[in-house]
Amino acid sequence: MTPPEPSPFQLLSGAPGSPVLLHVPHSSRVVPPWVRDGIVLDDGALEAELDHITDSHTAELAARTAGLCSVAPWRFVNGLSRLVVDPERFPDDREEMLAAGMGAVYTRTTHGARLRLPGAEPEPLLDRYFHPYAHAMTEAVDDRLAAAGRAVVVDVHSYPSTALPYELHGTGPRPPVCLGTDGFHTPPELLALAEAAFSGFGGTGLDSPFSGTYVPLKHYGTDRRVGALMIEIRRDLYMTEPGGPAGPGLDALASALAGLVDGLTGL
Repeated sequence: MTPPEPSPFQLLSGAPGSPVLLHVPHSSRVVPPWVRDGIVLDDGALEAELDHITDSHTAELAARTAGLCSVAPWRFVNGLSRLVVDPERFPDDREEMLAAGMGAVYTRTTHGARLRLPGAEPEPLLDRYFHPYAHAMTEAVDDRLAAAGRAVVVDVHSYPSTALPYELHGTGPRPPVCLGTDGFHTPPELLALAEAAFSGFGGTGLDSPFSGTYVPLKHYGTDRRVGALMIEIRRDLYMTEPGGPAGPGLDALASALAGLVDGLTGL
C-alpha cells in the first residue's frame, strides 16, 4: 500500500486574539515520490541540494518561539520542500528569480545545474500545491484580521554565510540577521521592534542579501492592517553548514524572536 502523501502545510493554532502569524515556508526537505520522479539529480546530488536550499531548523525555531511567548502566535508551516514549489514566489513573469531558474517551480539548482527536464510543465505542481497554499495563507491572514483587527506576518528564514551562485544580490552585506521589509507593509514601529529584539547577535541589516516580505496578494499593497517582516538568520549563528545539526544558538534566537512577537502583540 502506498503511504499517504505528507500534508502540504499546517496551520498551528496560537492564542485566539493573537495578530501574529509566524510563516515558515522553507524548512522541509520532503519531496513526494511523484515529484521526485521529475527531478533529474541522482540521490546524492539531491541530498546535497536540499542541504543548500533548505532553511534547516526554522520550523523548530518557530515552535520554540511559540512556547516562550506570553501570547502564543499562530504558525503556518510548509510541509514540503521548496524544490516542490516555492510558495513565496510569484507564479508568473513578475518573479525576478525566473532569471536564475527559480520561479515558483525551480528548473535550476543553487549552483545552476539542471533540476528538471527541459519543457517540464509547472502547472500540475502549481495547481496541486502552490495555489492551495496561497489560498490557505490568505484565509489565515483573514482569520487574524477578524479576530484581532490586524495581522502581522513574520517570515522565518535562514541563509548561508557564503553566497551561493543562484543569489541575484549575493555581493551585498550578509549581516547576522537580515530584516526584509516592504514599503507599504513594514511600518517603522515593526522594524524598530525587530532591530531591538535581534540586537544581541552582532548586528542587523536591511534587505541584503534578501529583501521584501510575504503578504497574500489579496492584501498586498492595499490593506495596511496587514504588517509584514522577513527574518533572515545567517546559518552560522545556529547550525553547522550546510544542512547540519542545530546548535545552542537556536535557543537564543528563539528567545529573541519571542521578544519580537510579544512586542508585536502589545502594539
